[in-house]
Amino acid sequence: MSLLTKQQILQAEDIKTEVVLVPEWEGEVIVRTMSGTDRDIWDKLMFKESDGDYMNNNRARLCACTIVDNDGKLLFNEEDIKTLGEKSSLALNRVFDVAKRLNGLGIDEIEDLAKNSEEIQGEDSISG
Repeated sequence: MSLLTKQQILQAEDIKTEVVLVPEWEGEVIVRTMSGTDRDIWDKLMFKESDGDYMNNNRARLCACTIVDNDGKLLFNEEDIKTLGEKSSLALNRVFDVAKRLNGLGIDEIEDLAKNSEEIQGEDSISG
């Protein structure tokens, strides 16, 4: 394999999408691989407003960072997460499972992120 140039890296089509049927919502959604920026937002949200429970509303957080419209723009923002988390767990799980797979996130990675966030809570914390 050869070394990539800057141009090759920036032009690579590396954001994948998948249409997910969500019968509970009577339709489909587009789930995508997070960009680096979206992943940083998701990581940050793992720390923020979690009351020390970093798995709290995690499904809604990941769904909010991966559900996009036809133009690839995120449908949800940070303010929507609580309301999104109140939707059917069956529907959220359908999207969450695809989002985990597309983004290479297993339960181990999610739990590691939660564990790491507990370790750095303190004076430099986003929620502190």
